[in-house]
Amino acid sequence: MINYFKRNISLTIGLGLLIFLILFTVHGLLTIEFKQAYPLAVRPKQPPSLKYLFGTDFFGRDLYTAMVVGVWQTAIIGLLAGAAGTIIGIVLGFISAYFSGLVDAAIKFICQILTPIPAFLIQVVIASSIDKRDVTIITMAVVVFLLSWMAPTLVIRSQVLSMRERQFVAVAKLSGMNSLEIIFKEIFPNLLPFIAAAFVAQVFQAVFASFYLAVIGLGPLREPLLGNTIWAAQSQSAFFNGWWWWPVGPSLAMILILGSLALINMGLDEMANPRIRNKE
Repeated sequence: MINYFKRNISLTIGLGLLIFLILFTVHGLLTIEFKQAYPLAVRPKQPPSLKYLFGTDFFGRDLYTAMVVGVWQTAIIGLLAGAAGTIIGIVLGFISAYFSGLVDAAIKFICQILTPIPAFLIQVVIASSIDKRDVTIITMAVVVFLLSWMAPTLVIRSQVLSMRERQFVAVAKLSGMNSLEIIFKEIFPNLLPFIAAAFVAQVFQAVFASFYLAVIGLGPLREPLLGNTIWAAQSQSAFFNGWWWWPVGPSLAMILILGSLALINMGLDEMANPRIRNKE
């Protein structure tokens, strides 16, 4: 196992960054005062210091506290939307590939029609049509999830189609297994690396989508999401006013989150796809 992690550098670095972010968030959640992540809690426009590690913003929020809460909220959106998209993709992919026929044609047709549609534009239209007072973390996850299930559906479908023709499935049929037993006992366990990679990819896309929606002012504005903090810094011209520290922290956090997820996805793809594995 250790030798494999030494060889799979992408997965090792990605997991290392993710563990660092988890430890940072857990430690922060255990030590911060949550009220300081919201306006009028501390003295505004203070540069980084021992008292305020990442400084404070124009609205009187402790940016360290805001970043801890923002990373946690971003993780919630990513995990909820990524899990929902992946689960629906698994269900539809298995149904489409294993049972084929009209059901397969219908699912494949819908996915192929919806996949080319620019998700960003649709998400902006949906998010902008929601009353700002009704936008929450859960709302953001739902908006992001609505267009996130097609890709995993097509990926899982193609993998099931490939495995359905393999010898171990034919042997399972001859042994008297029914369709559900073959799916859950034979095919599904062999697809776990692909499913893990699909899940990480969906979380990446969900985090990125929630970030850019918040950056353009379509997130739950009172919540300290990383994108909201950057949007607020832009709206108050933070750099021009000399408050350089305001957008720096959330920007670096977002880079670390997306970078870790991208590296983990690359590592899992290498694990799942023997064609791109590095040689021992």
